[in-house]
Amino acid sequence: MKSNHTKLIKQEAKRLGFLDCGIAKATFLEEEAPRLENWLKNNFHGEMQYMENNFDKRLDPRLLVDGAKSVISLSYNYYPEKQQNSNTYKISKYAYGEDYHFVIKEKLKELLQFINDEIGEISGRCFVDSAPVLERAWAEKAGLGWNGKHSLLIQKQQGSFFFLAELIVDLELEYNQQITTNHCGTCTKCIDACPTEAILPNNTIDAKKCISYATIELKDSIPSNFKNSMENWMFGCDICQDVCPWNRFSKPHQEPLFHPNEEVLQFSKQDWEEITEETFKKIFKKSAVKRTKFAGLQRNIQFLKD
Repeated sequence: MKSNHTKLIKQEAKRLGFLDCGIAKATFLEEEAPRLENWLKNNFHGEMQYMENNFDKRLDPRLLVDGAKSVISLSYNYYPEKQQNSNTYKISKYAYGEDYHFVIKEKLKELLQFINDEIGEISGRCFVDSAPVLERAWAEKAGLGWNGKHSLLIQKQQGSFFFLAELIVDLELEYNQQITTNHCGTCTKCIDACPTEAILPNNTIDAKKCISYATIELKDSIPSNFKNSMENWMFGCDICQDVCPWNRFSKPHQEPLFHPNEEVLQFSKQDWEEITEETFKKIFKKSAVKRTKFAGLQRNIQFLKD
């Protein structure tokens, strides 16, 4: 029965467009607990105070779903076919199209409904990067890939340009083997390429030094130590992924909702400097770029320009 249920779920995940689907047993994340505690103690999370909340829930999915037995981890490709002009202010590739939170959440809801319809009524919740779930740890346990030195999950056939999402359910399923080999080897390209030295040893990121953090999460002024180090990134940053050798295997996604606004791809620096709030709202109406708000994007552009 478990085998049949697992097969059905993975087939439906593929039909819905997910790149991969792996399943791990819902249990306490013993190895991750001290890592998370040390990361927070070292204040590597900066102003992301929400990372301090729900510490126990981050480590135990059974506190998020009563009687949880399985964590279904899924990946969804976002690597774009076309990219921005090279000499302009840059947006992270994940934000080219519609906000992934909504796009993927809808697919997760469909998958959960499918399980209820085809397998029987179960209890479960959908998560897309917006709840206390250590998604990379679960994806690794579910055999989807390994954590690279830049702390992002890497898949041999796909690289790292994909989103992660989870379904936590009270259904017992067949569990995948965790990938125990880290295939980064002695490569340090991501560490060497990071212009702000945000990538520390042991797959650790000091968010306070990260360009993505500075352009999205940070609400105050961007610290002066970022000066001349941001390489024109105004929303997020892809440097560590762009240099990763595994990303030579990245293939363009097939999700129409992630297709970029052609106008945005052609924007020059001057276009960005002159963008109005009205244009911002129109172009980024359904985009993750809205997170930084118009004032935040202006702040970032001004910092790069000065």
